[in-house]
Amino acid sequence: MSKFDRKKYPIFASFLNKLAKDLTKYYFSNLKKNFRVTNKLQGSGYDPVTSSDKAFEKFIRKKIKKKFPNHQVIGEEYGTKKSKSDFTWVIDPIDGTRSFVIGNPTWSNLVSLNFKGVPILGLANFPMLNKYYLNYSDKTAFVFEKGKKKKISVNKKAIFKSVRVSAAFHGWLPLYKQKKIPKILKLMQFPCSDALSYSHLAEGRVDIVIQCSNKIWDIHPLIPIINAAGGCISTWDNRSAIYAGNILVSANKLIHKKFLNLLKPVSK
Repeated sequence: MSKFDRKKYPIFASFLNKLAKDLTKYYFSNLKKNFRVTNKLQGSGYDPVTSSDKAFEKFIRKKIKKKFPNHQVIGEEYGTKKSKSDFTWVIDPIDGTRSFVIGNPTWSNLVSLNFKGVPILGLANFPMLNKYYLNYSDKTAFVFEKGKKKKISVNKKAIFKSVRVSAAFHGWLPLYKQKKIPKILKLMQFPCSDALSYSHLAEGRVDIVIQCSNKIWDIHPLIPIINAAGGCISTWDNRSAIYAGNILVSANKLIHKKFLNLLKPVSK
């Protein structure tokens, strides 16, 4: 089985670095205006999609097609473009559409590059915050903010007794299940804002992030960034985060193990 050629990291990282800037320019030039909102679930819940989600995804797909025409693409809004390539781009055009709808600036554009199904590079771009997160290899990740580039790392000294926890269940975990994890509820001190919380963990601002029901486009772009920054990431039942679902991210293995144990009553 062939492995990813590490010498190609700069090619793809350069593409994503430019894409981040292009996406922010595109938003302020074309999308910072009125938009249409529809509910994908129509009566059985609330899962909004906007005209801006669709416009962003078309924009990203066009950029990928121009630079890497033979690569596969999976997007939240427009499905899968199949090919025989080992490379697949996974797109969440707006992660945090609910935030986008109400004007909360924490929404982002998420894009990952997968090699044989494994995320190797990820971009989390926050147009309204004028910042983005991007890994350049499996060992280095950066935050770009106001024209400055800074290498990021998790808080490696994090300990359980003073852990900073960002968590949200967004209506996906029923109250009867939440009652089974009282210690987790007590430890949830910091707000959870979609992909921004994962990004904050990667730069050491929080030590634990707990989220429910992530799809592959929600989490694949964050996996390489978190790993490169030294974090631990898995599902609540300790499977690979590649499978998506309920996700736990930690600053180190020790507190990750402790939180997996605390989540056991609801991890099945």
